[in-house]
Parts: sequence; structure tokens; C-alpha cells
Amino acid sequence: MRYLLDTHVILWYAQGSSELAGAVRKIIAHEECCFSVASLWEIAIKQRLGKLNCRVAMPELAKFCEGEGFERLAIEPEHVERTKALPDIHKDPFDRLLIAQAQTENLVIIT
Repeated sequence: MRYLLDTHVILWYAQGSSELAGAVRKIIAHEECCFSVASLWEIAIKQRLGKLNCRVAMPELAKFCEGEGFERLAIEPEHVERTKALPDIHKDPFDRLLIAQAQTENLVIIT
């Protein structure tokens, strides 16, 4: 099974936060995990708006994730197209894109 890490999971993991459950840490340590460029984009926007007190640069965060063995998942046209078929449960465009990526790539989201 392959997993897609949600934006907060990436941040909590990178920061060594206790917010990250032990079961999630175990999955991250032993399973194949991916991170989305959409999460980097979301973090950058929240940094710019002052909604996130995290000063890491996105290239650094991407290198950290890749160094941890996480596969980088680009935003593909198929992912964007899939967002149109999602129900309006999630209004956040980043959440919608992550869900679409997970569905398209057959990944389980860790959030």
C-alpha cells in the first residue's frame, strides 16, 4: 500500500511534533509515502498570508521529504480533472486536489 501525506502531516513530521500519532509515525517509517507539490504550494501561500509560522523554504522542505524517502507527486492534468467529480464535502481547493491525487494514483491519504 502507498500513502499520500497531507500537508499538516508533512509539517508535523518535519518538525518532530507530538501532534503526529504513533501509528502514523510507524506507517511513515515502514511504508511507501508520497508528498504532493500541492502541499508545498499550500504551505507557501499560508506563509505569505501569515497563517503559518513556519519559515522553511519550499525547496528545502522538498529536499527534506525526498531525503526521508518520500516520493514527490507532481500536479498532473488528470488530478485537476478528477477534482470536478468530487462531492462538495471539502471546499478547500488543496484538500480537493490531494483527494483527487490519491484517487487517481490509488493512494491512501494520511491526514
